[in-house]
Amino acid sequence: MQTVIIAIVVLAALGAIFGLVLAFAAKAFAVEKDPREEAIAEVLPGANCGGCGFPGCGGYAAAVAAGKAPVNACAAGGAAVAAKIGEIMGVAAGDSVKKLAQVHCTGCGQNYKKYEYVGLHDCVAASLLPGGGELGCAYGCLGLGSCEKACPFDAIHVVEGVAQVDEDKCKSCGKCVDVCPKHIIALVPYKTRRHVAIRCSSHDKGPDVRKNCDNGCIGCTLCAKSCPKEAISMIDNLAVIDYDKCIGCGICAQKCPRKLITVDGKVPEPKPAAPKPAAPKAEAKTEQAPKAETAPAAASEEN
Repeated sequence: MQTVIIAIVVLAALGAIFGLVLAFAAKAFAVEKDPREEAIAEVLPGANCGGCGFPGCGGYAAAVAAGKAPVNACAAGGAAVAAKIGEIMGVAAGDSVKKLAQVHCTGCGQNYKKYEYVGLHDCVAASLLPGGGELGCAYGCLGLGSCEKACPFDAIHVVEGVAQVDEDKCKSCGKCVDVCPKHIIALVPYKTRRHVAIRCSSHDKGPDVRKNCDNGCIGCTLCAKSCPKEAISMIDNLAVIDYDKCIGCGICAQKCPRKLITVDGKVPEPKPAAPKPAAPKAEAKTEQAPKAETAPAAASEEN
């Protein structure tokens, strides 16, 4: 019994000694933390999405406090969080262009499959098979939801075989962009009065596109020719929008024969042709009867 008591006392003494040593070491080797870092971390949304380019909100807060990151890089927080961080850092948040994840595919290549894929319900796994997957189009959305699983904001879902973005939920974190094995998702500026998107990624020539998709870009150039701001150019058989020039007029979408250009997520209905002005009616000409000539009356004088 005495041995047990001695052992307990020794352990308690050792615990106290080690505790004092650790307390001293914590103070002696403590790294001073910038109080602004904690303040920034408190205003961040805590999504840890990595859209800012740093490992989580804590990493971003430390980078901002150290002057290594801008105050408006939090995609999830947006302008409101940027303004708060700017106040903490004593700088102006500045204007940041809102971005949106955009899927450059309509999913109409699902009707042209080379074989039936049976395996993990994952785009990355399917893309490792010969030909990059079961679709005839090498640039088409596989529709197995790798992007959907990666999104921390529940902003992208596979609908009828193709990924679609919920614009209200998207925080432009870029997770879907990174995980897509086909590289058909991109972050694009969302600043025009109406958002125009070309939903195709195929660089194949027109005849090959027609074989593998119902409405892929065939490189006809009608959209580029009709754009009043020259905001569309053809790059390797594919129409591409320059969002610095685009004004969201939607003329390109109306001219596209394949109906793959959308405005605010929809294909606009073609405007009805203006009615031609009616030809002016010809005035009826009325012929007037010639006036009868009257011979001068001869006056007869009686002598």
